[in-house]
Amino acid sequence: MLEEVERWLSTRSWSVTERPLHQILAAKRASGSTVSVVLPALNEEETVGDIVTAIRRDLVLRVPLVDEIVVVDSGSTDRTSEVAAAAGAKVVHRDAILPRIPAVPGKGEVLWRSLLVTRGDIVCFVDADLREFSSDFVSGIVGPLLTDPGVDLVKAMYDRPLGGAAGQGGRVTELMARPLLNMHWPQLAGFVQPLGGEYAARRSLLERLPFPVGYGVELGILVDALHLVGLDALAQVDVGVRKHRHQDGQALGRMAASIYRTAQLRLARGHLIRPALIQFERGDGGFEPRTYRVDTEERPPMAEIEEYVEHKAA
Repeated sequence: MLEEVERWLSTRSWSVTERPLHQILAAKRASGSTVSVVLPALNEEETVGDIVTAIRRDLVLRVPLVDEIVVVDSGSTDRTSEVAAAAGAKVVHRDAILPRIPAVPGKGEVLWRSLLVTRGDIVCFVDADLREFSSDFVSGIVGPLLTDPGVDLVKAMYDRPLGGAAGQGGRVTELMARPLLNMHWPQLAGFVQPLGGEYAARRSLLERLPFPVGYGVELGILVDALHLVGLDALAQVDVGVRKHRHQDGQALGRMAASIYRTAQLRLARGHLIRPALIQFERGDGGFEPRTYRVDTEERPPMAEIEEYVEHKAA
């Protein structure tokens, strides 16, 4: 392991227990910072309400740490929006944000647009499919940003059980992202969950970053943040165990293709020979090919968008 990474692990990797809520709240009051929590959601009616309820109960009503909870619905066909609103979140539809630029499907697209409908100095992203959710996920990753002015982005780290096996989740992380980071961006080799959807950052950083529109967004943000602010401005916090809905192998393959494309762009700003992925499913006549588009589009830094500049000035 690089000596720099070993030092980073000892100085920028923490446990949620190291910053009790009263300390975080005191730092928030002293700094005057505001905190927004964003949940990107697509057909998550079973889980989004419990997540919003926990954050609102623990970090809005009991302790005033979070200033707004925003659920960005990216086209749900179930009751995601209704459930989230009933639990106390502000719900905004993806297509209603920045209508001048037609929306495309993808998680990164939703996160990018969320910057236009939130106001917090610190923006905390939380996936909407988490089960047995604890508000420690939010306070844990927001804490260092409020107590340490030298930290600009914090990722959550956790165990990811798969079925009954501990630590077997995160298959794309282990098979795709971790090898890529170790070989090409070894300074980031210390991140336990580089693709995790729970992270918080200063708006002043997020608005300067391009956002891959698809599943490559987490790797893209991490790599670009490293180059923009340096390793010591990045950190991670252990928040325990993350339980969520697992995707099948083919969905993970498509996710991996998007992540590889994101890495490829950052390595050479090159072009895919063919931005598509073929997978196979058994049908009545044997194995049948299915072709899926690989996300190749990226959104520019939000600070370059006229509507965002006007929104900040208002």
